[in-house]
Amino acid sequence: MTSRKQTNRLAAETSPYLQQHAHNPVDWYPWGPEALERARREQKPILLSIGYSACHWCHVMAHESFEDPDTAQLMNELFVNIKVDREERPDLDKIYQVAHQLLTQRSGGWPLTMFLAPENQVPFFGGTYFPRESRYGLPSFREVLRRVAEFYHENREQLLAQSGSLVGALQSLAAMPPVPGELNRQPLDAARRQSEQSFDARHGGFGQAPKFPHPTSIERLLRHWAATSAAGRPDDRALHIATFTLRRMALGGIYDQLGGGFARYSVDERWAIPHFEKMLYDNAQLLPLYANAWRATGNELFRRIAVETGAWVMREMQAPEGGYYSTLDADSEGEEGRFYVWDREEIRSLLSAEEYAVAARRFGLDRAPNFEGRWHLNVHADEDELARAFGLTRERITETLESVRRKLFEARERRVRPGRDEKILTAWNGLMIRGMAIAGRRLGREDFIRSAERALDFIRDTLWRDGRLLATYKDGRAHLNAYLDDYAFLLDGTLELLQARWRGANLNFAVELAEALLHHFEDRERGGFYFTADDHETLIQRPKPLADDATPSGNGIAAFALGRLGHLLGEVRYLEAAERTLKAAWGSLQQLPYAHEALLIALEEYLTPPQTVILHGQPDLLKPWQARSIRPYAPARLTLALPATAQDLPAALAQYAVKDAVTAYICTGNTCSPPITSLDDLDARLRENEALSHETASI
Repeated sequence: MTSRKQTNRLAAETSPYLQQHAHNPVDWYPWGPEALERARREQKPILLSIGYSACHWCHVMAHESFEDPDTAQLMNELFVNIKVDREERPDLDKIYQVAHQLLTQRSGGWPLTMFLAPENQVPFFGGTYFPRESRYGLPSFREVLRRVAEFYHENREQLLAQSGSLVGALQSLAAMPPVPGELNRQPLDAARRQSEQSFDARHGGFGQAPKFPHPTSIERLLRHWAATSAAGRPDDRALHIATFTLRRMALGGIYDQLGGGFARYSVDERWAIPHFEKMLYDNAQLLPLYANAWRATGNELFRRIAVETGAWVMREMQAPEGGYYSTLDADSEGEEGRFYVWDREEIRSLLSAEEYAVAARRFGLDRAPNFEGRWHLNVHADEDELARAFGLTRERITETLESVRRKLFEARERRVRPGRDEKILTAWNGLMIRGMAIAGRRLGREDFIRSAERALDFIRDTLWRDGRLLATYKDGRAHLNAYLDDYAFLLDGTLELLQARWRGANLNFAVELAEALLHHFEDRERGGFYFTADDHETLIQRPKPLADDATPSGNGIAAFALGRLGHLLGEVRYLEAAERTLKAAWGSLQQLPYAHEALLIALEEYLTPPQTVILHGQPDLLKPWQARSIRPYAPARLTLALPATAQDLPAALAQYAVKDAVTAYICTGNTCSPPITSLDDLDARLRENEALSHETASI
């Protein structure tokens, strides 16, 4: 048995989550040939434990069981123990989460605890969190260990014979043939109805507690409203569902009212108390949503939330090298939420009497504690309500709240901070590059755009090698073959960044990413994209995920981005790959449209090709034209401002670089307008073309 003072094999890993377990008395292995070969050689079943560094219940199980010498001794005697970071190995997580669901008929989660046969890594039993002692209706972990090992050795031949059925079920999920039929709007309309049915009209969001943001669903609602508005029939109810949800989240405890940024989810239906970890991928999706919602409505709250979230990203989540870190932990000093919650008297001591009175009404300090005898800040009164209550001008209230937030933030900065997972994941960076590019464009924030460019340059310089991406980087080491999401999300982010500022190298990189996607990930027989590359390690399944989860579907983003790049460059191969993906997913889109919002966005742009605006001219003269093109919320529009100094333009774009004066072209599908040389004409043609395209699509 490994001593508590010694380290196990996890100490050499890049994952902070694995390193957190490096001093466990458990004889942990990372996933790899050494562990798998030992299991086969000794005929010991594998205990596979999957989690991530910011996971609260992962920490609980670690403290209760993996740090306990007696439990560790039992694990070491009975199993070969493998620890996996689901963020570095999403391939393994996707496979074994689905296997857990097939075995138990229940959804999974983290920590995921699976027991695998040593011969083929097929699971025969699994669960999530198991307590040290029997409670919550769950057996103790040590009891589970003994029973599982006994069951395996007594039923080994039977389990091996049955493993084929589970593998067959897993493989069939990725091998569904395309459903014949024309692609049409039916899933889009069905998803719109389903969003209405699951909408919480009282508190915002969808469903009951625990409540997750579902950013892709909100994005689809905003896009739907924009399309119906352009066609002259605005679906204002869709806009209400989206903006009401965004407002309630922004005022709740899921949003950090002092430092900006969103926690992963709310444990209650009112968005009041979060599970306190902050994930890069959540904020990468919510940041552009708030920026877009501000452009769509002019609501100043949405602009402020986008600005604060982007500032938080640059302040706390961007590495000096340029990439974005992964997560902030829920816990500090051994307690969940300790960094974020307050004693009332501490706040009173930090503020003037007037400031405290306003803060108490604003943040609910005049109410009962809402988190274990302390206060987690939620907004209970807006600026207008406070102005009426205290007889002050709205400007004075705004100034007072800024002072309150500054003083409390500075005091909080002196606390022991939550742990930060400083690995840089390519996929999540792709999402944040997209988010910062959109927010920078919408808000006119050059610093956001520069931040995204720094991140993309880091990925290209550090994680792009010989025409292939690597998945993760930490402490000077980049490794692990990248997955579908890495390529798709980064391609999408690169295209968004090109709209913020033209850089020829970025377009070339986008093409290289698209080519790698087609060459290494596409299912050429059935359509769609596998999650792992054609030369990836052989596992019990090669997943082809279609549904969204905490991040959008890689297949959906790939179809969307390839469609946009195909229209931009006139590259039919990209358009055909996007179409094949939608046809491969057509059965799933018809059965569960609401679970496939990313694919629905790609379907929407397949049915109504995006409006592409190409601007060309001297850089200083291009700016007002570019601003005019991006001023309205027009999500189905892609705008490129090509400076006259740009060199080596691809043929599809070089044809527009023929005028000395600033010139605009508006293209929809394969049709482009005559050259436009005045801003007034540009405005009129943009409105005309957008309305015509959506009107035609709805016929």
